[in-house]
Amino acid sequence: MSFVLRGASVRHPSTAASDRTPAGFALNDMSLSIGQGEQVALIGPSGAGKTTLLHTLACAHRPHSGAFSAFGLAPWNLSHAERHRLRARLFLAPQTPPLPPRQRVVTAVLAGRLPQWGFWRALAALIRPGQRNAQAAYDALARFNLQDKLYARVDRLSGGERQRCGMARLLVSSAEAFLVDEPLSALDPTLALQTLAALQQESASRNATLICSLHQVELARSHFPRIVGLRDGRILFDAPRAQVTDAMIAALYQNTSDTTPDAAAITPLPDILAAHC
Repeated sequence: MSFVLRGASVRHPSTAASDRTPAGFALNDMSLSIGQGEQVALIGPSGAGKTTLLHTLACAHRPHSGAFSAFGLAPWNLSHAERHRLRARLFLAPQTPPLPPRQRVVTAVLAGRLPQWGFWRALAALIRPGQRNAQAAYDALARFNLQDKLYARVDRLSGGERQRCGMARLLVSSAEAFLVDEPLSALDPTLALQTLAALQQESASRNATLICSLHQVELARSHFPRIVGLRDGRILFDAPRAQVTDAMIAALYQNTSDTTPDAAAITPLPDILAAHC
């Protein structure tokens, strides 16, 4: 198993330690198991707990109660050094990648290799990436149609280009699990399909677990074999996509400010991408 949660509750970061009410928790009594190599979509309205769940799986948030393990290890029972090594096996891609504005794109992408590099090698790559590293960054960017930005400064990129730069960083990493938060929020439909295809192909090729939060429910239903629906920090359903009905989706988003997707508006998956789903 890549991840196992058993009755885990996680506080909101701003919640006082004395607050034990359900409203004080971003995740409430959550149980979830995800096997190595699975591809899972997290859906649900804003504030459902999707981002908190990804950060918990990335060993960034410590559960207040319950049990959590990653790759068979209990992260919060490990030493700091052991937990650091465990985190190197994970790649958390936030919705807004933390890319230094004055950094060159090639350097920002190669930062995905920092967990596997020592200090001096990382410093050398920062100063002069070298042909092999630059080629790896170029190849990763090319999978998101961004190769022409290899030596551009990060602050010259659009929001969508920064998101794809963050995805290229994921590709050059050696991670065994990809935890991706809203990777399509700044992308047009064509780039969104290209990005999902690249992530799923990479996950499949190295048998890495892919867990991706999405607001685009129609893409989750057409691309991911397993869908987990979250609301108010709880799992409303966890099912293969063939078993996820329009009624389940409507209930998930009922009485929220998020727009419930129209099932009739779901477009067929292009043949070139369907082969990878």
